[in-house]
Amino acid sequence: MAQKVYLSNYEFKEALNKYLEKIGSVFLNKEIINTEESLGRVTAEAVYSKISSPFYNCSAMDGIALHSSKTIGASEKRPVILEEGKDYIVVDTGDPVLREYDCVIMVEDIVNIDQNKIQIYKSAAPWQNIRPLGEDIVENQLIIPSGHAVRPVDIGAMLAGGVNTIEVYKKPLVGIIPTGTELVEPGSDLKVGDIIDFNSRVFSGQVIEYGGIPKRYGIVKDDYEVLKETLKRAVSECDIVIINAGSSAGREDFTSDLIADLGTVYIHGIAIKPGKPTIMGQIDNKPVLGIPGYPVSAYFIMEKVLKKVIEGYQGLKLKEPQRVEAILSRRIMSSLKYLEFVRMKLGYVGNKVIATPLSRGAGATMSLVRADGTLEVPQNVEGIEAGTKVEINLMRDMEEIKNTIVCIGSHDPVLDILADMLHVKSNHYYLSSAHTGSMGGIMALKNEETHIAPIHLLDMESGEYNISYINRYLKDKKIALVKGVKRIQGLIVQKGNPLSLKSISDIPAKNARFVNRQRGAGTRLLLDYYLRKLDISPERINGYEREEITHLSVAAAVASGDVDCGLGVYSAADMMGLDFIPVCNEEYDFAVPVEYLELDMIKELFQVMKSSEFLKELDKLGGYDYSDICEIVYI
Repeated sequence: MAQKVYLSNYEFKEALNKYLEKIGSVFLNKEIINTEESLGRVTAEAVYSKISSPFYNCSAMDGIALHSSKTIGASEKRPVILEEGKDYIVVDTGDPVLREYDCVIMVEDIVNIDQNKIQIYKSAAPWQNIRPLGEDIVENQLIIPSGHAVRPVDIGAMLAGGVNTIEVYKKPLVGIIPTGTELVEPGSDLKVGDIIDFNSRVFSGQVIEYGGIPKRYGIVKDDYEVLKETLKRAVSECDIVIINAGSSAGREDFTSDLIADLGTVYIHGIAIKPGKPTIMGQIDNKPVLGIPGYPVSAYFIMEKVLKKVIEGYQGLKLKEPQRVEAILSRRIMSSLKYLEFVRMKLGYVGNKVIATPLSRGAGATMSLVRADGTLEVPQNVEGIEAGTKVEINLMRDMEEIKNTIVCIGSHDPVLDILADMLHVKSNHYYLSSAHTGSMGGIMALKNEETHIAPIHLLDMESGEYNISYINRYLKDKKIALVKGVKRIQGLIVQKGNPLSLKSISDIPAKNARFVNRQRGAGTRLLLDYYLRKLDISPERINGYEREEITHLSVAAAVASGDVDCGLGVYSAADMMGLDFIPVCNEEYDFAVPVEYLELDMIKELFQVMKSSEFLKELDKLGGYDYSDICEIVYI
């Protein structure tokens, strides 16, 4: 089969506007629903009251209703005596006040004389303590306008005004078709080549957030005729259909041909990254979208395209994300060919918002989970330099970001436990880790981009950990070293140690497949230290250039059989059920600017680190000595 090509390469806004114009006639279907079931629905017409509220004059207090003229002259010295039935009647809050009465005196201001008589010591004003007819809502008054998303208080006002049904825009039913021979349902027994279908579940959640109703179809294998029948069924049953995967130009990417076969393809290929192979079409006067299979691409097309389509159905412009100005911590390179959406990690450090780019791969699902916002790099921009002020679209509340401890530096599994415990114990503080390696943490401190930096840097001359690096790179700053844990570093090997590795020198001797840590990681510096000490050239290590950014990812590579070994901590090996060959003990500490030691969230973090609950978790992981934890060394 010949290689297919994209039909178009529209600039994003041009593509979206063209598509919305083509499908505009399908929007704004209406229905009548019960008012009490209208929460979140969008009104198709203005809602006016049918009755007044209250619809009669009523008492605003418990007390007596009477005519104010009977109270004239009442005082402490000359109380007025009133008789029930003749001068007043007893009323409770909400009771009707008859026309012959024009005021209510509350029960606290009357004195009982006998069963039928009371006296008062102060005269009453006309309409005192009476809620007049229509005080809250007057008949035929506007309650809420058209195009309004109904809130709980709106429901109360409409019911009070006698409105029991309202006309709203129909929520579109959105059909979701996951495609791909490699897809399996969550919970399936996995084999190599299987991919769990989680995209369609993410889509369902997004559709609900946008105001639609999701209808997920079962996984459809890459068979043209089966896909065609499923698509025809979905179009007949739903208002909008999205097909996930198959939108590119590979041999089994059928989506474009399917839509063209049954309807019209308006757009195939837009100048954005990620998300270029998006398809925008229509079948039987219904919008049909072909969405890329990569999770990040799919997320952004849902946010940028489907959200707009559902807005049209609802007759409502959905809330735009909050934006914040931030300082870019690292240079971003981009292509002049695309509008690019870059996931960003944000931190409020030293009274400024710092934005750090996350992984930019279209399949990096966790980058979406970890992202605090996104940066849009325009199509005509080749790159943005570090230190530039940029505008970030927030994916997380700014108050949460201000309550987040930014932690940039070396990885250890204990950071995940700390993050969880900090939030549980404080209920409003967060710990956000970026795994850049120990030297990355040192540089983040130098550039004032982090609150704390976990480090384990061995001085190859003195054998001392961490202090010499702080003195060398941060000598112009006041830094405290908060002691963390002593941990065991060693070779993580497959269960049973099939190559019988005993030391680092065995790696080249047995041509073991190795996985390294990234440049600047303390573990990589430790490896280099031992290679130099053993007079082993890095070129002799099979896999020296292959990099992972965490101890757990090293252990996962070993567990999968991709490699034979990697250097990492004992806890990571134990968590993956692997064997471990100790190499050395090292000091994993936290470098913190002295001024940040006084921040409440930093104090809370160290309280958690000293807590018995946290120390018990370290014991469970194994391989840690915490005898010096949270001791502070001022440098």
